[in-house]
Amino acid sequence: MVPGNDTQNLEFLLQGLSVEPELQSIISGIFLSMYLITVFGNLLIILAVSSDSRLHTPMYFFISNLSFVDLCFTTTTVLKILINIQIQSKAISYGGCITQMYFYILFAALDDFLLTVMAYDRFLAICHPLHYTVIMNPRLCGLLVLVCWLISALLSLLESLLVLQLSFCTDLEIPHFFCEIKQVVQLACCDTFLNDIIMYFTAVLLGGGPLAGILYSYSKIVFSIRGISSPQGKYKAFSTCVSHLLVVFLYYCSSLGVYLSSTGAHSSHSSATASVMYTVVTPMLNPFIYSLRNKDIKRALKGFIQMAVKKRKIILSLKKCP
Repeated sequence: MVPGNDTQNLEFLLQGLSVEPELQSIISGIFLSMYLITVFGNLLIILAVSSDSRLHTPMYFFISNLSFVDLCFTTTTVLKILINIQIQSKAISYGGCITQMYFYILFAALDDFLLTVMAYDRFLAICHPLHYTVIMNPRLCGLLVLVCWLISALLSLLESLLVLQLSFCTDLEIPHFFCEIKQVVQLACCDTFLNDIIMYFTAVLLGGGPLAGILYSYSKIVFSIRGISSPQGKYKAFSTCVSHLLVVFLYYCSSLGVYLSSTGAHSSHSSATASVMYTVVTPMLNPFIYSLRNKDIKRALKGFIQMAVKKRKIILSLKKCP
């Protein structure tokens, strides 16, 4: 047994998605491709929103924040396994594992809370359009995002500090591609009752509270849309919610998939596989969902790319000058 306060040389082994050596290069290629698409797509959304003054509205402010969180979320979970595959190692230090766990919980919770805030934003825009700009002022938008960060950081810190109190046995193999908190706690050689209680409380808080807020917001939105007389008005009101609804659907379905897979037979391997959808695929698809169905985003992206091309031509022409 390795005591919780004797961790200088303690290392965990990330088993990844497969133990077959011939599959490692394929897994690495797939992960790297999805990671680069995620980084590129979310960065484009952030740059497009920040560079176009017409997108400096509450809705796009929250979208750019969600893109930043998705970018950090995927980097937290995927980057280490990509490095390990390249150097042909499965090891992650104790400190590295706790750090990865902390940021994983932080960004997962942030995703959840930001989606709830975005549902509240759509509720105000559709149900109270005359007061929308007054209520959703820049100060309130910033305050909502700050509260999301504070609550997420506190929840993540609480769970991470509890793990720091655990003692671990000599078997430190994690059947996952990152330090997922449930898998780490299961390796402990001491009583984990308090950790289990806090994990279940956090899962209920993150799963039940924000989802209830989202469902309440959209129930009010549906009633408001039904009261609109013209079909064009109904379509316009509903179209502003479609992208957000798709992202919410992906987020909660993938989260449910991870939960169900962790309770069945061969739960460790199936949970790791299901987590790919939750930690990689969903953040990768979010920029496409928001850009393909949004004329404002597409216009801003086109303008940003054209501006970047013009700047590149100017720089090249200056370099050619004697």
